[in-house]
Amino acid sequence: MILVSGEALIDLFIGTPAPAGFPAEAIAGGSPFNVAIGIGRLGRPAAFLSTLSDDVFGTFLAEKLAESGVSPAYLQRCPNYTTLSVVATSASGQPQYSFYAPNSADRALTPEALPAQLPPEVNAIAAGSYALGVEPIASAIETLLRREAGARVISLDPNVRPRVVGDLKAYRERFERLLAHADIVKASDEDIEILYSTHDLASAARAWLQRGPKLVIVTRGEKGPLAAFGDRIVERPAPRIEVVDTVGAGDTFHAGLLSWLDANNLLTPQGVAALTDEQVTAALDFAAAAAAIVCTRRGANPPSWAEAEHFMAARARS
Repeated sequence: MILVSGEALIDLFIGTPAPAGFPAEAIAGGSPFNVAIGIGRLGRPAAFLSTLSDDVFGTFLAEKLAESGVSPAYLQRCPNYTTLSVVATSASGQPQYSFYAPNSADRALTPEALPAQLPPEVNAIAAGSYALGVEPIASAIETLLRREAGARVISLDPNVRPRVVGDLKAYRERFERLLAHADIVKASDEDIEILYSTHDLASAARAWLQRGPKLVIVTRGEKGPLAAFGDRIVERPAPRIEVVDTVGAGDTFHAGLLSWLDANNLLTPQGVAALTDEQVTAALDFAAAAAAIVCTRRGANPPSWAEAEHFMAARARS
């Protein structure tokens, strides 16, 4: 089972303004939440460790997890309101976010509320995004990852949101502390540019490898993903698609990566450390296909395993 920890929120999509106001659509979201949904949709065992509100949105989020087969065993509920992320989509399909999250439910997890121990079937933990930069959940996740490192795969995705985390220096310091406990890091080119003000993605990936991870992957939008592991760099093309929007694409890539490794019995610390070029290439291609499918849909709507395989087969025939 892959345990995902972090924020869960409502993406409020704002349409073109009309005389009466803005049309809006409320959709379940949050980067780690999307990863958990993506893993569940792909048919791999998943659970979500976080705190959801008792409000109508929190109930909606819990229902969406259940619909995708994500275990509720590590979910907690509280009276705090659900975070709202207002999303306005640019002409190029890029999302622009405004967050309404003071004292919200998805940051309420405390170190004291962590499960005392995890069962052996939890073989990986995925975490990241702004939950690493807001308290008390940031301290809870850091405590969990430090405790469980070495016993199961730790996978990090910074998914940096400067407006939410506030002190970017403090965020970067915590993320770099956690690199020592991580087996996998998945980041976007934008994450690296925000954190380090550099466009040299391969060098940044290699620098992270020196801190502990065994596999670092950088997603680069239409340029496709780049992976650094051992002394190798592997680059793969992105599928050509008509983009509706890119919301949830990086999260679905992360879910696809972990799911492929899990399905192929490679999602263990030993398995990740011994990955071959062929295995990394196959994992990247599967994850990129899953992410591409999401980009053809409105919002974060991850595919099933069969949909991803069909998409890849159709591209192979064309």
